[in-house]
Amino acid sequence: MTTRVSSATSLGHRIERLAARCAIALVGWMPRGFVRICGTFVGRMCWALDRRHRLVAEQNVAGAFPDLPPAERRALVRRTFEHFGRLLLDVLEFGTLSPAEMVDRAEIEGAEHVRAAHASGRGVLFVTGHFGCWEIQALVHALRFPPMAVLARPLDDIVLHEELERLRTRTGNSVIYRQGSVRRVLRALEAGEGVGVLIDQHILGRAAVPVEFFGRPAATTTAVAALALRTGAPVVPLFAFPLDDGRYRLVYEPPVQPPDEHDPDRIRVFTERCTAVLERYVRQRPELWLWMHRRWR
Repeated sequence: MTTRVSSATSLGHRIERLAARCAIALVGWMPRGFVRICGTFVGRMCWALDRRHRLVAEQNVAGAFPDLPPAERRALVRRTFEHFGRLLLDVLEFGTLSPAEMVDRAEIEGAEHVRAAHASGRGVLFVTGHFGCWEIQALVHALRFPPMAVLARPLDDIVLHEELERLRTRTGNSVIYRQGSVRRVLRALEAGEGVGVLIDQHILGRAAVPVEFFGRPAATTTAVAALALRTGAPVVPLFAFPLDDGRYRLVYEPPVQPPDEHDPDRIRVFTERCTAVLERYVRQRPELWLWMHRRWR
Protein backbone atom coordinates (compact mmCIF):
# COMPACT_ATOMS: atom_id res chain seq x y z
CA MET A 1 0.00 0.00 0.00
CA THR A 2 2.81 2.40 0.95
CA THR A 3 4.69 1.57 -2.24
CA ARG A 4 1.57 2.15 -4.33
CA VAL A 5 0.92 5.57 -2.72
CA SER A 6 4.58 6.50 -3.09
CA SER A 7 4.53 5.55 -6.79
CA ALA A 8 1.36 7.56 -7.36
CA THR A 9 2.90 10.59 -5.62
CA SER A 10 6.07 10.25 -7.69
CA LEU A 11 4.02 10.05 -10.89
CA GLY A 12 2.03 13.11 -9.82
CA HIS A 13 5.24 15.06 -9.22
CA ARG A 14 6.59 14.05 -12.64
CA ILE A 15 3.39 15.24 -14.29
CA GLU A 16 3.47 18.54 -12.36
CA ARG A 17 7.11 19.03 -13.27
CA LEU A 18 6.43 18.37 -16.95
CA ALA A 19 3.47 20.77 -16.89
CA ALA A 20 5.58 23.48 -15.21
CA ARG A 21 8.38 23.12 -17.76
CA CYS A 22 5.91 23.15 -20.64
CA ALA A 23 4.42 26.38 -19.25
CA ILE A 24 7.91 27.91 -19.01
CA ALA A 25 8.73 26.84 -22.56
CA LEU A 26 5.42 28.29 -23.82
CA VAL A 27 6.11 31.64 -22.15
CA GLY A 28 9.64 31.64 -23.59
CA TRP A 29 8.20 31.06 -27.07
CA MET A 30 5.73 33.97 -26.83
CA PRO A 31 6.63 37.41 -28.23
CA ARG A 32 7.81 39.72 -25.46
CA GLY A 33 4.87 42.11 -25.79
CA PHE A 34 2.36 39.26 -25.60
CA VAL A 35 4.00 37.96 -22.41
CA ARG A 36 3.36 41.31 -20.74
CA ILE A 37 -0.23 41.43 -22.00
CA CYS A 38 -0.87 37.95 -20.60
CA GLY A 39 0.80 38.90 -17.31
CA THR A 40 -1.40 41.96 -16.96
CA PHE A 41 -4.46 39.79 -17.60
CA VAL A 42 -3.33 37.27 -14.95
CA GLY A 43 -2.91 40.12 -12.46
CA ARG A 44 -6.33 41.57 -13.20
CA MET A 45 -7.96 38.17 -12.80
CA CYS A 46 -6.29 37.73 -9.41
CA TRP A 47 -7.42 41.23 -8.40
CA ALA A 48 -11.00 40.40 -9.38
CA LEU A 49 -11.14 36.91 -7.84
CA ASP A 50 -8.83 37.01 -4.81
CA ARG A 51 -10.99 39.10 -2.48
CA ARG A 52 -9.03 38.21 0.66
CA HIS A 53 -5.68 39.52 -0.59
CA ARG A 54 -7.37 42.45 -2.32
CA LEU A 55 -8.85 43.58 1.01
CA VAL A 56 -5.50 43.17 2.78
CA ALA A 57 -3.85 45.31 0.10
CA GLU A 58 -6.55 47.98 0.34
CA GLN A 59 -6.18 48.12 4.14
CA ASN A 60 -2.39 48.40 3.87
CA VAL A 61 -2.57 51.15 1.24
CA ALA A 62 -5.13 53.07 3.33
CA GLY A 63 -2.80 52.94 6.34
CA ALA A 64 0.26 53.96 4.35
CA PHE A 65 -1.44 56.72 2.32
CA PRO A 66 -4.30 58.00 4.51
CA ASP A 67 -4.70 61.17 2.41
CA LEU A 68 -5.15 59.25 -0.85
CA PRO A 69 -8.80 59.25 -2.02
CA PRO A 70 -10.49 55.81 -1.90
CA ALA A 71 -10.79 55.58 -5.70
CA GLU A 72 -7.04 56.18 -6.08
CA ARG A 73 -6.28 53.59 -3.40
CA ARG A 74 -8.33 50.98 -5.28
CA ALA A 75 -6.59 51.91 -8.53
CA LEU A 76 -3.19 51.53 -6.85
CA VAL A 77 -4.14 48.09 -5.56
CA ARG A 78 -5.29 47.04 -9.05
CA ARG A 79 -1.99 48.23 -10.57
CA THR A 80 -0.11 46.27 -7.90
CA PHE A 81 -1.91 43.04 -8.85
CA GLU A 82 -1.19 43.78 -12.51
CA HIS A 83 2.49 44.29 -11.77
CA PHE A 84 2.80 40.98 -9.95
CA GLY A 85 0.91 39.19 -12.72
CA ARG A 86 3.40 40.58 -15.23
CA LEU A 87 6.31 39.79 -12.91
CA LEU A 88 5.30 36.13 -12.70
CA LEU A 89 5.40 35.67 -16.47
CA ASP A 90 8.42 37.98 -16.84
CA VAL A 91 10.45 35.78 -14.48
CA LEU A 92 9.42 32.62 -16.33
CA GLU A 93 10.28 34.18 -19.68
CA PHE A 94 13.55 35.68 -18.39
CA GLY A 95 14.67 32.26 -17.21
CA THR A 96 14.56 30.97 -20.80
CA LEU A 97 17.06 33.59 -22.05
CA SER A 98 20.76 33.03 -22.59
CA PRO A 99 23.15 34.80 -20.18
CA ALA A 100 24.06 37.31 -22.90
CA GLU A 101 20.39 38.06 -23.53
CA MET A 102 19.80 38.54 -19.79
CA VAL A 103 22.64 41.05 -19.52
CA ASP A 104 21.39 42.87 -22.62
CA ARG A 105 17.95 43.30 -21.03
CA ALA A 106 19.32 45.17 -17.99
CA GLU A 107 20.94 48.52 -17.32
CA ILE A 108 22.86 48.92 -14.07
CA GLU A 109 23.15 51.97 -11.85
CA GLY A 110 25.55 52.03 -8.90
CA ALA A 111 27.89 49.21 -9.92
CA GLU A 112 30.71 51.04 -8.14
CA HIS A 113 28.99 50.42 -4.80
CA VAL A 114 29.04 46.66 -5.40
CA ARG A 115 32.69 46.64 -6.39
CA ALA A 116 33.71 48.77 -3.39
CA ALA A 117 31.71 46.60 -1.01
CA HIS A 118 33.34 43.41 -2.27
CA ALA A 119 36.75 45.07 -2.03
CA SER A 120 36.30 45.26 1.76
CA GLY A 121 36.91 41.49 1.89
CA ARG A 122 34.22 41.00 4.54
CA GLY A 123 31.47 39.80 2.27
CA VAL A 124 28.41 41.86 1.34
CA LEU A 125 24.82 41.83 2.60
CA PHE A 126 22.47 42.83 -0.22
CA VAL A 127 19.06 43.92 1.06
CA THR A 128 15.81 44.57 -0.74
CA GLY A 129 12.11 43.76 -0.43
CA HIS A 130 9.29 42.26 -2.47
CA PHE A 131 9.59 45.26 -4.74
CA GLY A 132 9.90 45.57 -8.48
CA CYS A 133 11.72 42.68 -10.15
CA TRP A 134 13.97 41.34 -7.39
CA GLU A 135 14.22 37.80 -8.81
CA ILE A 136 15.37 39.15 -12.18
CA GLN A 137 17.93 41.39 -10.51
CA ALA A 138 19.43 38.40 -8.70
CA LEU A 139 19.80 36.51 -11.99
CA VAL A 140 21.57 39.40 -13.73
CA HIS A 141 23.65 40.20 -10.65
CA ALA A 142 25.47 36.86 -10.88
CA LEU A 143 26.42 37.64 -14.49
CA ARG A 144 27.87 41.08 -13.75
CA PHE A 145 29.28 40.62 -10.24
CA PRO A 146 30.35 37.73 -8.01
CA PRO A 147 27.32 35.47 -7.44
CA MET A 148 25.40 35.73 -4.18
CA ALA A 149 23.65 33.32 -1.86
CA VAL A 150 19.94 34.15 -1.69
CA LEU A 151 18.18 33.68 1.64
CA ALA A 152 14.74 32.14 0.96
CA ARG A 153 11.83 30.25 2.46
CA PRO A 154 11.16 26.82 0.91
CA LEU A 155 7.86 26.49 -0.94
CA ASP A 156 5.28 24.00 0.29
CA ASP A 157 4.78 22.50 -3.18
CA ILE A 158 7.87 20.39 -3.88
CA VAL A 159 7.64 20.74 -7.68
CA LEU A 160 7.30 24.53 -7.61
CA HIS A 161 10.10 24.62 -5.03
CA GLU A 162 12.44 22.64 -7.28
CA GLU A 163 11.59 24.71 -10.37
CA LEU A 164 12.11 28.00 -8.54
CA GLU A 165 15.43 26.82 -7.14
CA ARG A 166 16.51 25.72 -10.61
CA LEU A 167 15.71 29.20 -11.90
CA ARG A 168 17.37 31.04 -9.00
CA THR A 169 20.61 29.10 -9.37
CA ARG A 170 20.75 29.18 -13.17
CA THR A 171 23.31 32.00 -13.43
CA GLY A 172 25.51 30.91 -10.53
CA ASN A 173 23.72 32.04 -7.38
CA SER A 174 23.00 29.63 -4.54
CA VAL A 175 20.04 29.43 -2.16
CA ILE A 176 20.20 29.28 1.64
CA TYR A 177 17.08 28.02 3.41
CA ARG A 178 16.12 28.59 7.04
CA GLN A 179 17.50 25.36 8.51
CA GLY A 180 21.07 26.16 9.57
CA SER A 181 20.94 29.46 7.71
CA VAL A 182 22.97 31.52 10.20
CA ARG A 183 26.00 29.24 9.99
CA ARG A 184 25.83 29.14 6.20
CA VAL A 185 25.46 32.92 5.92
CA LEU A 186 28.42 33.46 8.24
CA ARG A 187 30.54 31.06 6.19
CA ALA A 188 29.59 32.89 2.98
CA LEU A 189 30.47 36.28 4.46
CA GLU A 190 33.75 34.98 5.89
CA ALA A 191 34.60 33.78 2.36
CA GLY A 192 33.97 37.29 1.04
CA GLU A 193 30.77 36.33 -0.76
CA GLY A 194 27.49 38.20 -1.10
CA VAL A 195 24.22 37.26 0.62
CA GLY A 196 20.83 38.57 -0.52
CA VAL A 197 18.08 39.15 2.07
CA LEU A 198 14.46 40.35 1.77
CA ILE A 199 13.67 42.54 4.78
CA ASP A 200 9.98 43.36 4.35
CA GLN A 201 8.18 40.32 5.77
CA HIS A 202 6.45 40.20 9.15
CA ILE A 203 8.70 38.35 11.59
CA LEU A 204 7.69 36.78 14.91
CA GLY A 205 9.64 36.34 18.13
CA ARG A 206 13.04 37.54 19.29
CA ALA A 207 14.42 37.62 15.73
CA ALA A 208 12.41 40.79 15.08
CA VAL A 209 12.33 44.39 16.22
CA PRO A 210 9.53 46.92 15.58
CA VAL A 211 10.65 49.77 13.30
CA GLU A 212 8.73 52.54 11.57
CA PHE A 213 7.54 51.65 8.07
CA PHE A 214 5.14 54.15 6.52
CA GLY A 215 4.59 55.71 9.93
CA ARG A 216 3.58 52.50 11.68
CA PRO A 217 5.61 49.96 13.64
CA ALA A 218 6.35 46.81 11.64
CA ALA A 219 8.07 43.71 13.04
CA THR A 220 11.29 43.45 11.02
CA THR A 221 14.11 40.93 10.94
CA THR A 222 17.20 41.87 12.94
CA ALA A 223 19.34 39.37 11.01
CA VAL A 224 20.86 41.89 8.62
CA ALA A 225 21.85 44.35 11.33
CA ALA A 226 23.18 41.62 13.63
CA LEU A 227 25.23 39.99 10.88
CA ALA A 228 26.60 43.30 9.62
CA LEU A 229 27.66 44.44 13.07
CA ARG A 230 29.18 41.05 13.87
CA THR A 231 31.15 40.65 10.63
CA GLY A 232 31.68 44.20 9.38
CA ALA A 233 30.07 43.28 6.06
CA PRO A 234 28.73 46.32 4.18
CA VAL A 235 24.94 46.42 3.65
CA VAL A 236 24.07 47.41 0.06
CA PRO A 237 20.39 47.99 -0.81
CA LEU A 238 19.35 46.98 -4.33
CA PHE A 239 16.20 47.52 -6.37
CA ALA A 240 14.97 46.56 -9.85
CA PHE A 241 12.52 48.55 -11.97
CA PRO A 242 10.69 47.33 -15.10
CA LEU A 243 11.11 49.72 -18.03
CA ASP A 244 8.54 50.51 -20.70
CA ASP A 245 10.70 48.96 -23.44
CA GLY A 246 10.70 45.54 -21.74
CA ARG A 247 14.13 45.99 -20.16
CA TYR A 248 15.04 46.52 -16.49
CA ARG A 249 16.91 49.15 -14.48
CA LEU A 250 18.91 47.60 -11.66
CA VAL A 251 19.89 50.06 -8.93
CA TYR A 252 22.53 49.57 -6.21
CA GLU A 253 22.51 52.10 -3.39
CA PRO A 254 25.54 53.20 -1.35
CA PRO A 255 26.02 51.03 1.74
CA VAL A 256 23.76 51.78 4.70
CA GLN A 257 25.72 53.68 7.32
CA PRO A 258 26.08 51.57 10.50
CA PRO A 259 25.30 53.26 13.83
CA ASP A 260 27.93 54.24 16.36
CA GLU A 261 29.47 51.17 17.98
CA HIS A 262 28.66 52.55 21.42
CA ASP A 263 24.95 52.99 20.65
CA PRO A 264 23.13 50.49 22.93
CA ASP A 265 20.20 50.40 20.48
CA ARG A 266 22.33 49.89 17.38
CA ILE A 267 20.51 46.75 16.16
CA ARG A 268 17.19 48.61 15.99
CA VAL A 269 18.80 51.75 14.54
CA PHE A 270 20.57 49.79 11.81
CA THR A 271 17.38 47.87 10.99
CA GLU A 272 15.44 51.13 10.84
CA ARG A 273 17.98 52.66 8.43
CA CYS A 274 17.71 49.67 6.08
CA THR A 275 13.90 49.83 6.21
CA ALA A 276 13.95 53.58 5.51
CA VAL A 277 15.77 52.96 2.22
CA LEU A 278 13.13 50.44 1.18
CA GLU A 279 10.31 52.83 2.12
CA ARG A 280 11.89 55.58 0.00
CA TYR A 281 11.75 53.34 -3.07
CA VAL A 282 8.23 52.11 -2.35
CA ARG A 283 7.04 55.71 -2.11
CA GLN A 284 8.56 56.37 -5.55
CA ARG A 285 6.74 53.46 -7.20
CA PRO A 286 4.12 52.12 -4.75
CA GLU A 287 2.49 49.84 -7.34
CA LEU A 288 5.69 47.74 -7.42
CA TRP A 289 5.49 46.61 -3.77
CA LEU A 290 3.68 43.58 -2.31
CA TRP A 291 0.78 45.32 -0.54
CA MET A 292 -1.05 41.96 -0.36
CA HIS A 293 1.24 40.81 2.49
CA ARG A 294 0.06 41.40 6.07
CA ARG A 295 3.08 43.57 6.91
CA TRP A 296 1.49 45.33 9.90
CA ARG A 297 -0.14 43.13 12.59
